[in-house]
Amino acid sequence: MALLEMRGLCKTFRTLRALDGVDIDVQAGTFHGLIGPNGSGKSTLLKAIAGDHFADRGTIVFDGRDITRATPYERARAGLSLKFQITAVLPELSVYDNVLLARQSGESLPRLLMSSSRRRLDGEIGALLERFRLIDRADDLAGELSHGQQQWLEIAMALALSPKLLLLDEPTGGMSPEERRATGRLLEPIKAHCTLIIVEHDLHFIRDICDQLTVLDQGKVLDQGDVETIQRSPKVQQVFTTRV
Repeated sequence: MALLEMRGLCKTFRTLRALDGVDIDVQAGTFHGLIGPNGSGKSTLLKAIAGDHFADRGTIVFDGRDITRATPYERARAGLSLKFQITAVLPELSVYDNVLLARQSGESLPRLLMSSSRRRLDGEIGALLERFRLIDRADDLAGELSHGQQQWLEIAMALALSPKLLLLDEPTGGMSPEERRATGRLLEPIKAHCTLIIVEHDLHFIRDICDQLTVLDQGKVLDQGDVETIQRSPKVQQVFTTRV
């Protein structure tokens, strides 16, 4: 059974049909890419999965549970995490404290009131910062990081609660070519314990890290399959030649 199953998802904003009967399965332990022209519905689909807005019709089943009408909090507690396109770090707090607060969001109120979690979580926070090349910046303010480093910090924050599914919306936007390559290398190890859905305009980046691709166009699924299948697809080639 797929970790995430979407059937017949529709979402309309006034006269704009952003999603129009989307059917997608995402298998556990895979990196699944969403690609398509601007306005094809990619970010809308991510937000529908995360609960940032509800689909008008259709169903979303996550890890065997229907979350179609679940709140964002309920989805997060079920093991779903989202990193939006625009970074949302707390610039006046240290890099370390940004990750700590993200991790503490899953703590019980008594533990937080007793302030017992900081010392206990220190090893986890350090490991995340090490993984995303931020350990040497742990005491620096998050606002002092480069754009690429802030993106890495927010991914670390999204992973702090050990989600089953991570949603990334254009994580390499604004990065240098070297930072994009580094981001791919940094993400690869999480596949052992976390499934990934990623929206990205950099086709070279998404081709290199994803196992499966879904191509959206005008709110509909144009084609799905592994990278090689999508690269050979005449329908996809036509869309990316004429509308991207």
